[in-house]
Amino acid sequence: MRSVLALAFAALVVSAASSAADCMKVSITGVQGGPPVFKGQAGAGTLVQFGSNESNCSDVRLQFDTGRGTTQSLSKLGVPVGTLDAVFFTHLHSDHTEGLADMMQLRWHFNSQGPKVDLVCAEEVKNPLGVAMSCQKYAAHIGDALIQSGEISQRLAENKKRLPGGPADLLIVKDFPLKQDPVDVWRSGNVTVSAIQSTHIAGHASYRVDTPVGSVVIGGDAGNDVRKPPRDSSTSAQVEKLAQGADILVHSTIHPVMGPEGGTGFPPPIYWRQSTATDLGFLAKRAGVKNLVLTHLIPPVGAPRQGPYKLPDGALSKADYEQAVLDSGYDGQTLVGEDLATLTLGAN
Repeated sequence: MRSVLALAFAALVVSAASSAADCMKVSITGVQGGPPVFKGQAGAGTLVQFGSNESNCSDVRLQFDTGRGTTQSLSKLGVPVGTLDAVFFTHLHSDHTEGLADMMQLRWHFNSQGPKVDLVCAEEVKNPLGVAMSCQKYAAHIGDALIQSGEISQRLAENKKRLPGGPADLLIVKDFPLKQDPVDVWRSGNVTVSAIQSTHIAGHASYRVDTPVGSVVIGGDAGNDVRKPPRDSSTSAQVEKLAQGADILVHSTIHPVMGPEGGTGFPPPIYWRQSTATDLGFLAKRAGVKNLVLTHLIPPVGAPRQGPYKLPDGALSKADYEQAVLDSGYDGQTLVGEDLATLTLGAN
């Protein structure tokens, strides 16, 4: 029987075959789609936590993308930035990365003695203009404005225990070559993260986290390798491969109303490089995904426009996103994401 749910601030507990002592929590730290901002929504991000029920599933904490406001979202979830084990970038668009500077400066203030945090991302690649998309350089220069302004040296004068290179000194970059098949890119105990190359911009990766209680796939902004119609789907074949049998798929979503026929004036090339809600339903159905979580919503629920692009028939509701997925025939749970919404696998 189909169940369509809108995520709220309280956790939704989903049964999964697992040890009764373990649990996994997947939280939306930011649902905003793209660079615009609507009613204070945080930028793109997903927190995955795994552990025992006694630790409230917090033995391993992994942050996927760090849009604006990630630090505040983590604080509202009761997760200090100093407790994150690793940060993963799907790609180097600012709406997925700009929150990291804030997070790492906070760690530098209060956690300069460690532990350091892994930054997991794709190896440097060239974009169509021949410019390097470089996670290594992003990390190395993350504190440059604060160094150049003199703030780092001023605060070092107050506390000699802080690291002299600023927040970059707390990052350990673990980049990996992009492959068309999943490869393991990070592991801690019985938690494994694999990645696959996916199409959006140069260097885009999608991730899967496997734990003893279940699995979650974070698709990022992945879209089809064919960048415009005619094509069978707007979704990524690589994400579909990664998502086979997954318990949860968290994916950026564009509503079909933003398409060329919708009257918004939204640029077709940008529309075509995102996955529509309906096509994500088809993907989740084919892959056997139990829970489809829509995030990075374009347009936001309740917004009369996406940036400068006005919706001629007014704002969309959660029901509009739900119906777009229903049109695919997907019979798992569809959850329209909100900031701080949390899905829990295992007894908790």
